[in-house]
Amino acid sequence: MRTATTVEASGAPWRETVDFAVEAERIGVDVCWVAEAWGSDAPSALGYLAARTSRMVLGSGVLQVGTRSPVLLAQTALTLADMSGGRFLLGLGSSGPQVIEGLHGVPFAHPLGRTRETVAVIRSVFAGEKVVHDGRHVRIPLPGGDGRPMRTSTVPNPDIPVYLATLSPRMLALTGEVADGWLGTSFVPEGAAAYLDPLRAGAAAAGRTLADLDLCQGAEVAFAADEGELAAMVAARRPGIAFSLGGMGTAAANFYFDAYRRQGWGERADRVRALWLAGDRAGAADAVDDAMVLGTTLLGTEDGVRARLADWRAAGVTTVRLYPAGGTRDARLETLGRAVDLVRALG
Repeated sequence: MRTATTVEASGAPWRETVDFAVEAERIGVDVCWVAEAWGSDAPSALGYLAARTSRMVLGSGVLQVGTRSPVLLAQTALTLADMSGGRFLLGLGSSGPQVIEGLHGVPFAHPLGRTRETVAVIRSVFAGEKVVHDGRHVRIPLPGGDGRPMRTSTVPNPDIPVYLATLSPRMLALTGEVADGWLGTSFVPEGAAAYLDPLRAGAAAAGRTLADLDLCQGAEVAFAADEGELAAMVAARRPGIAFSLGGMGTAAANFYFDAYRRQGWGERADRVRALWLAGDRAGAADAVDDAMVLGTTLLGTEDGVRARLADWRAAGVTTVRLYPAGGTRDARLETLGRAVDLVRALG
């Protein structure tokens, strides 16, 4: 099982983030994903980190489909792959209507079809082909204009891996069909079938198996000295899960909420979301139970985290994406190093 972590250019001071990434490479982390969401753009940070690292693979985690043209996504990936000496993974996601429409002002409708067509165009650019795509969502060249099919002037690189961050069954099936890897979240090994069955079905439709995909799953990791400290960690994590269930997306569309329900937390997720939408955020956090926190994170004593990592590996996770807890950069690096050592010890 490989190790990964995630950084973003916004939030902590940039120099501190760079130092964290450089130290993560020294510790032995295999992959560093750079997030975008509604903060700093990922490609700028990735280009900088490509110059400051030499071994660790770098990935966009994730660039949002619809905020850039498919060809621009491909050009960005080709540039970053070249800058990093082939150490780049293109991570894409459809995001949600709040970010896509509320922040970027572009339609969110039809994320499945838009993502499928975007990946097809990206693969074409990677291969050095003239770009011609007459789809429902992407039409290149634009019909009725003076444009003619073109190819980019970059050197082709069809080997750049494409990862999709997906949660819904249909999007998971698309991931299994067209992607090289899956960027997952809100994952519970005991409920893994909710994710892996659609991934497996999509892979089979393309004549592949799950073994052809890198299953990259992430969670917060923190080490408790005893059960009392663990209880405090769990309590501190409840508001974040309540936000995922009630505050992400919109009242009509919340893919995190749907994912929790499919993994067996139907009534509990319903209650948390109802309280959040009613404006009772403290009540929503209180409604998140210990099992929900411990099931979706890597919080525990060292023995507990070790056992949980083994559960993840047994469930099929091939890359574990670690979000180390800690109040300072050094504390987070210490947590990250301990977790990486545990993953290595699993073999």
